[in-house]
Amino acid sequence: MTHWLILPIVLPAFIAPFIVLAARYHITIQRVLSLFGAVALILIGLGLSLEASSGDVILYRLSDWAAPFGIVLVGDRLSTLMVTLTAVLALFVLLYVIGSKWDERGRHFHALFQFQLMGIMGAFLTGDLFNLFVFFEVLLIASYGLMIHAGGTPRLRAGVQYVLYNLLGSTLFLFALGAIYAETGTLNMADLAQRVALIDAGATVGIRIAAVLLLMVFAVKAAVVPLHFWLPSSYAEAPGPVAALFAIMTKVGAYAIIRVYTLIFSPELATTADLHTTWLLPAALLSLALGMIGVLAAKQLDRMVAFSVIGSMGMVMISIALFTPEGIAAALYYIVHSTLAAGALFLIADLARAGRDNLDLTAQPQVSGAKLTAALFFIAAIAMVGVPPLSGFVGKLLIMGAAAENEFWVWIWAVILGASLLSLVGFGRAGSVVFWKSRSIAPEEGGNPAEAPSALSYVAVGGLLALLVAHTLLAGPATQYATAISKQLFSPERYLTTVLETPGKLSDGKEEAH
Repeated sequence: MTHWLILPIVLPAFIAPFIVLAARYHITIQRVLSLFGAVALILIGLGLSLEASSGDVILYRLSDWAAPFGIVLVGDRLSTLMVTLTAVLALFVLLYVIGSKWDERGRHFHALFQFQLMGIMGAFLTGDLFNLFVFFEVLLIASYGLMIHAGGTPRLRAGVQYVLYNLLGSTLFLFALGAIYAETGTLNMADLAQRVALIDAGATVGIRIAAVLLLMVFAVKAAVVPLHFWLPSSYAEAPGPVAALFAIMTKVGAYAIIRVYTLIFSPELATTADLHTTWLLPAALLSLALGMIGVLAAKQLDRMVAFSVIGSMGMVMISIALFTPEGIAAALYYIVHSTLAAGALFLIADLARAGRDNLDLTAQPQVSGAKLTAALFFIAAIAMVGVPPLSGFVGKLLIMGAAAENEFWVWIWAVILGASLLSLVGFGRAGSVVFWKSRSIAPEEGGNPAEAPSALSYVAVGGLLALLVAHTLLAGPATQYATAISKQLFSPERYLTTVLETPGKLSDGKEEAH
């Protein structure tokens, strides 16, 4: 049993209260601790990913209690990839926060940031559904605090809407957990996978209801239409770097769907087999279409980026809804791409505030540092729209290739191509208005020129875009690794045996002998 697996949860859990108790008034110490935590999480994530890359499943039992009686953390290729991706995004967001001095506008930013990381890491690593619920609540509380950071009535109103929607999801989650426990007597994912498969065909009503409720809960987290209403206002009103970190939050919902519906309610399970095509695929197509229509119709730059997140989640969900190894592999490649692209776009939208009264898509005097900001926006927009040569284009090709064997492939291709055209027009319009037409607007006479963004802010955005370029150049190895993850998900025997047959306290005789 390796103790490294619990560090992505424990490390931010220790840093956050230390900041509150000992460094509340010392912003420099807070920054050093946060950066140290992010760098350490990257190194730990890379180490865990390296260990899991061979196909091994890493298990950590809290207090050595054996599953399914105790709490377990499980690290396989998928969960370690998501941990590493979160840590990398967090580092660049922190660099931007420090460069832009967002953290000086409130005393508890870094503590909330660490609690947020703890919740996200826990959601990716937990091996049972109840603790997935617990970590959802941890990240919900922390994200609300971050969302209303620096105050303001619009921000507070959007935060309340965000919390109410997610509390509705939490309530449904509890109902689903109750139904599952009543039917099976366990919430450990590996144990559930075995017990659900043994349920008699004539007594599956309860488990079907639970499967539908869980899908709705995860769809709320992933902002899948029609459960997406909380996202545009919440992300647009949140501080720029907070919205950038939230780019990974919707991926928690996508991760949960992949994990639960490949391990517990697998596509081969007759009880829930039709959920994917009956419910998830149409909702995913609608999400992509509506998200990109929102990009075209948005009147503020930050709201446009928020709608692009909905569209990109629609793209991810289309690929997941295929529930084939090729589809899941394509979804994983696109998850990495869309997380980095959305994070960069939210930070660029924050850069564009410099020198403008607001982020309305109207011609206003030129922003400070316009040339560099415009260049970064151009690269990030290409990536998000999915035109050559960046990773968005590669991801779309992978998804369309995976959908080629599906009976609805014509609809899928039509929606993807149509949505790409809409997003191309939307991002082109925004770039033209914010960065091109503004050149012809003279600044106010006698007004003080706005301070240009700091070099560290540009380093943070440039770092995310550099990773997007690397994700494109290394598309071959990245796709191969995504395919390996997908194969492991569709052959969960090693996951099941590692979790259920590793001896620990309360193990039966067979396990003790083992």
